[in-house]
Amino acid sequence: MRAGQHEGQEAEVAGTTTVAQVMAELAGLDDPKTRRVNEKHGDDHGVNLGRLRALAKRLKTQQELAVGLWATDDTAARLLAILICRPKVFGRDELDVMVRGARAPKVHDWLVNYVVKKNPHAEELRLAWSADPDPVVASAGWALTTERVAKKPEGLDLPGLLDVIEAEMKDAPDRLQWAMNHCLAQIGIEHAEYRARAIGIGERLEVLKDYPTPPNCTSPFAPVWIAELVRRREGQEG
Repeated sequence: MRAGQHEGQEAEVAGTTTVAQVMAELAGLDDPKTRRVNEKHGDDHGVNLGRLRALAKRLKTQQELAVGLWATDDTAARLLAILICRPKVFGRDELDVMVRGARAPKVHDWLVNYVVKKNPHAEELRLAWSADPDPVVASAGWALTTERVAKKPEGLDLPGLLDVIEAEMKDAPDRLQWAMNHCLAQIGIEHAEYRARAIGIGERLEVLKDYPTPPNCTSPFAPVWIAELVRRREGQEG
């Protein structure tokens, strides 16, 4: 069989795939050991992410199927939906409902990073979510702010962000605390004029100072994280 012929048949199969068929395939990929590991992190699914990505690659982009998979409220199905959707076509209110309904941490994380960041409503949602009383929703706002700190800082009040982090990060719920800490580190890494202050805030608050970090991984403790990333960049430039 010629390569082009095979690809055409595969696309045809992908185009007729139903939610029920995909759910059956995901059920077949579910592994009890993987599920036990994931559940320790709050993610109730047992599908190896490499296999999930391979399935997404085979299905290709299918917005209608993605919407159907999301509606199942199944964690593995929602992760797959995120991988095969068209990020730019979601409406602002749609994304707001999706973020509020994303129970599993991995679903929340992928939704923000793979979909919301690529959507034209990202800045509007960043502002709304950052002020939201729900700490998980607020963490999405902070994740979008961290993205801007790194890629489009113009117009951001960096000293003001540091003020909020200094006042609120220590007592913030876990996922919001993690997102604020990432923003703190990103400010210190990207903006030399605020680096000393960012490191000082991290040292005083000691958030994630004792976080267990595997070998060859960078600690999430902001002063260490900042120092390590700056050292690597300077080494590359040198």
